Amino acid sequence: MQRRPLEFEIGDSIFLKVAPMKGVMRFGKKGKLSPRYVGPYPILKRVGKVAYELELPQEMSAIHNVFHVSMLKKCIPSTNQVIEPQTVQVQEDLSYESRPIQILDREVKRLRNKEVPLVKVLWQSQRFEEATWEREDDMKQKYPELF
Repeated sequence: MQRRPLEFEIGDSIFLKVAPMKGVMRFGKKGKLSPRYVGPYPILKRVGKVAYELELPQEMSAIHNVFHVSMLKKCIPSTNQVIEPQTVQVQEDLSYESRPIQILDREVKRLRNKEVPLVKVLWQSQRFEEATWEREDDMKQKYPELF
């Protein structure tokens, strides 16, 4: 598969992709939300053909500072998927824990043989439009403080 050539210059500001992980299990797998970006961070130097060394802040010193070009995004000042690195604790594998803040709505999904109660959950560092529907019993078990 061919990728489009993506190159940055030394000194460019770029965003770094991080993956939020929810604490809710769906079908035995840990659910994921869409990737977010933290930054911007300046590029210090190019390492090889497809890697760049970034100038990361002190709180991210546990993370290796060389990244593949697929983990980077050109800095465009008015992007809505950018989160501040101070609002989340980014781990070494570039993921962070997203916790629920509030239940926005309730609904009962009717299937052929049963009814499944659902709740619409607003997650930490997420906008209102990106709230997700989760099973009410799973949320009560994992996060009883919301009910």
